[in-house]
Amino acid sequence: MGSSRSTSSISVWIVEDNEDFRQAVHELLEDAAGVRCERVFANAEDLLETLNHHFAPEVILMDIGLPGMSGIEAIGRLKTVSPATHVIVLTIHEDNDRIFDAICAGASGYLLKTARMDRVLEAVREVHRGGAAMTPQIAGRVLNMFTQFNAPRYDYQLTEREKQVLSQLVEGKTKDKIASDLSLSYHTVDTHLRNIYAKLHVHSKSSAIAKALKERLVKDPRFGDR
Repeated sequence: MGSSRSTSSISVWIVEDNEDFRQAVHELLEDAAGVRCERVFANAEDLLETLNHHFAPEVILMDIGLPGMSGIEAIGRLKTVSPATHVIVLTIHEDNDRIFDAICAGASGYLLKTARMDRVLEAVREVHRGGAAMTPQIAGRVLNMFTQFNAPRYDYQLTEREKQVLSQLVEGKTKDKIASDLSLSYHTVDTHLRNIYAKLHVHSKSSAIAKALKERLVKDPRFGDR
């Protein structure tokens, strides 16, 4: 469903499996002026189920190390349902793969749980204004990753079909979805992905996506080819 909008306060939902931390963030938002925390969830599945019946909020604070569906996968699904909703990742994880995956999935911000609580509140207001909210160390990593986008292209000898599969991977599609869209079997897609990883000299989906975008092997689904 579409995202709701309020002229008086920013609607926020929380997705966090740690009860104590979830309660602390909820109390922070409830006590803040101009913000209202409407719903809290312990997992992504309950969030997505609720979105089938209710308007989406303006901002979601999303953990990524959730039981069941990961927060990163949930971000991608959420943005399909409500593109206007801003997602701020709030996590203990600061490795480059997760940061890159979250941003590619559509996150507007990425904060570590070690950030001050007032920084979390500031981030909610920041993304609501259209900005990007990140702790300094995360912002530095993101800048470093994205400044490499102008790296020269290298011919990895990818076939046209492998380029199609890689492009679909960059768009955040699952193997099942790629197989369906390209009229291939799941096994064939898996074989193409193994070949792609070998040719790109990477060992994970996130690394393949990062290299594809940095070296402009496929079009960035958000910005187009660069």
